[in-house]
Amino acid sequence: MEFESTFGTAAPLLGMVHLPPLPGAPRAPDDGRAAMRAAIDRAASDARALDRGGVDGVVIENFGDAPFYPDEVPPHVVAGVTRAATAVAAETDLPLGVNVLRNDAEAALSVAAAVDADFVRANVHTGARVTDQGILQGRAHETLRLRERLGVDVGVFADTDVKHSAPLTPEGYTAESFADTAERGLADAVIASGSGTGEAVDAGALESVVAERERHGLDTPVLVGSGVTPETVADLLSVADGAIVGTALKAGGETTAPVDADRVADLVAAADEAR
Repeated sequence: MEFESTFGTAAPLLGMVHLPPLPGAPRAPDDGRAAMRAAIDRAASDARALDRGGVDGVVIENFGDAPFYPDEVPPHVVAGVTRAATAVAAETDLPLGVNVLRNDAEAALSVAAAVDADFVRANVHTGARVTDQGILQGRAHETLRLRERLGVDVGVFADTDVKHSAPLTPEGYTAESFADTAERGLADAVIASGSGTGEAVDAGALESVVAERERHGLDTPVLVGSGVTPETVADLLSVADGAIVGTALKAGGETTAPVDADRVADLVAAADEAR
């Protein structure tokens, strides 16, 4: 994919659609059809609010499905995410991304191919991380070969030092892993996040990721993946090439609340100072 032409800007803001628990998840309603309808309705409503607020793209993920499957999710999860993503695509023409938690990039890519989405997020694309799901290993070799087999132009946006995780490798390897993710893992963009959902990225860590990109002579876009607010977005976009925003766009600043179009508009207005 071509980053700037996909989003229509060199520094896109991507808003999150956090799905409620899908059928089969521990916190889903007992009535599976009701659970699916609730997820579809929320996805469609959040997509409309993000579009009205002025973001440049949307990312959908099965956030309500905790505790997450570590790697391969079962077919009913793929089916649920696909139905919800179809609902989002019907509500907006914005570029669409898919993330299947915790780390099923092949499922995300399959959903993206089915709904004509533009990119996927891979939490662990290369290397390995210790997480609350255990040790997760990157599957770049499988993800990119599946993309070739499907014949789709779907970007792979891969995390470095992903949130809710810790490295297995010696301290100081994280910045170097940018080159592995982008150059050897062939990621189309790299995401730098804080330590958890809604947590701000460390400014020094973000700068080191961008510096490592420059040192290797790469042009892979760097996105901020968590903790972006109207107060910080302009400064972050002066360093990074875009941002994925969830919590700050929700009613009351609660991650699981519906998207608030007014909060979206406020963040977009603040971002425009740096774009």
